[in-house]
This record gives sequence, C-alpha cells and structure tokens, in this order.
Amino acid sequence: MLMVARAGGQIKYGHSEVGCFTKDGYYYEQHEIEFLPTDPILAVEQIVIAKWALRMLGYKYGVEVSYAPKITVGKAGSGLHFHMLAEKNGKNMMVKDGRLSDTAKKMIAGILDVGDAVTAFGNPIPTSYLRLVPHQEAPTYICWGDRNRSVVVRVPLGWTGSIDMAAEANFGIHRKVNKASKQTFEYRVADGAADMYETVACLIVGAMHGLAMSDALEQAKKLYASGNIFNKEYAAFLKTLRQLPTCCDESADVLLAKRVLFEADGIFPAGVIDAQVKKLKAFGDKGLSDSLLGNTDAFAELVARYLHVA
Repeated sequence: MLMVARAGGQIKYGHSEVGCFTKDGYYYEQHEIEFLPTDPILAVEQIVIAKWALRMLGYKYGVEVSYAPKITVGKAGSGLHFHMLAEKNGKNMMVKDGRLSDTAKKMIAGILDVGDAVTAFGNPIPTSYLRLVPHQEAPTYICWGDRNRSVVVRVPLGWTGSIDMAAEANFGIHRKVNKASKQTFEYRVADGAADMYETVACLIVGAMHGLAMSDALEQAKKLYASGNIFNKEYAAFLKTLRQLPTCCDESADVLLAKRVLFEADGIFPAGVIDAQVKKLKAFGDKGLSDSLLGNTDAFAELVARYLHVA
C-alpha cells in the first residue's frame, strides 16, 4: 500500500479478507484495498497502477499475485467493488435529512436495470461466473440492500443519521460538527478481470439512466432487500428477481438486448459493443458451471488458464 500510495493511489485502507485457505502445501491469502472516492478516470487509473505495483512486488518477493475471480471450489472469489456517489456544487447528493436520498435511489434503480448487461465488461471471462454463486460473498440476483452481501448494490451503513460518529461512539467527547457526507453505494458484481474503463462507463450510464427513469423510485422500492435473500422468509421475493448471467454467452446476449442504452449519446460506439459480444461468445461457455460440478480436475485446469488474465 505504501508503494501504491507513492505512485499516486489514494488509499482509504487495506485489510485481509475471507478467502484464505491452504491447499496442496500452498497458502492462499486474500486481501482487499479500498481507494478513496475520486473522479472516474483517476479511479480506474489508480487501480491499473496498483495492480502493476503489486505484481512487481510479488515477483520481487517470490509471491504469486492473481486478480482472478475464482481460484478454488467452495471459497469466496475475488470481486472488484465500485463505490459511487454523485456531487452537486461540491455536496454529496446521496443523503438528505439523514436518510438515503431519492437521487441515490434513482441511480441505484438505473444501475440495477442495466446491471446484468454490465457483466459483459465487468465479468468478461468464464471463471467470472464461477464466483457469482449463492452463499459465497457474491451476488446472483438483481436487487439492492444495506446489510448483506447477496445483493448487486449494497449501501454501506454508518454515515447516514450521524453528524459525528466519533462523538457518539466515544465516552467523554462532546462536539457536534457538520461533516461532509461520505455516503456511497457499492456495485458488487465486477471482478479483477474487468475491462475497467468500460465497466466504470457502464455504471455511469446506468446511474444517468436511473435519474431519467420515470419509475425509478418505484423500481428501487420493489427491488429493495432488507435481509439475506436466500433466507426462507425471502423465498417469495426471490422469485420476483431477475438473475445475473451465468456465463459469458448469456452476458453477451443481455448486452445486445440493452445496447441502445449504452450507445446513447455516443458513450459506447457500436463497434465496441459488437467486439465485446464477439469476444464473449468465442468462449463457448454456456452450461460451463454445470459441467464442472464434481470435476475438480477440470475446474483446476480452467482456473490455471485464467489465473493471470488481468
């Protein structure tokens, strides 16, 4: 993190994550680095630089570094989560009167509306879809919420409803300061193999789409999950949700179906959409997840093939 920061990365923090395990005499560690909010282009560029720096350090110390979405069965994969917020005249528009604002909800609704198509750029290899399975820290159905990791968009709690968390959490501190809101929402689907410039552009398109949707607030209310969608009490709700693509082939189909949204205003040239669809279709991975069930050798071969794709 020190090297990344020296190279210009604006790091918020770093910590160990849940995907740690031992296999065949090797120890695998999963780590997360979160960056501070910045403008979209710099957000992407600092990730590109960070990935390069980590690879160079890994080589120097004899440690293999991978950003692959999935490297073993039964363990959480590695995602690339994007935190987002919108500002107007320097003010964060995600909160109003201590609650998540209508602006935030509209943006979330728009991102959910295109979220399945975003996988075409955010999850562009076959092993991307081995990560997007239930009960392993990754989303599978299109919804949003606050407290669980089974949703496509999660709203981290802690900033809404509090003017000064330090004063509220620590005995003897008496102060009230009007701090600028740091509230974001988090798109949790993409992974380390993502085409990052395109993925961020997709998310911006989705947010803008939501702000223009006449039924955005209604959709946000309809798609809100107050708890883990795989719990029994959410069985009926789960049946109403659209599922994320399960392979590159399906992702390409969804992108084609929604290409008009991405091509609007010239943000995505038609050739970019066509090229990505061709690339995704070339994998021929329809039904891949089912074919790998119980076949650990085939799974391991696929993981090795895509271990260093990004």
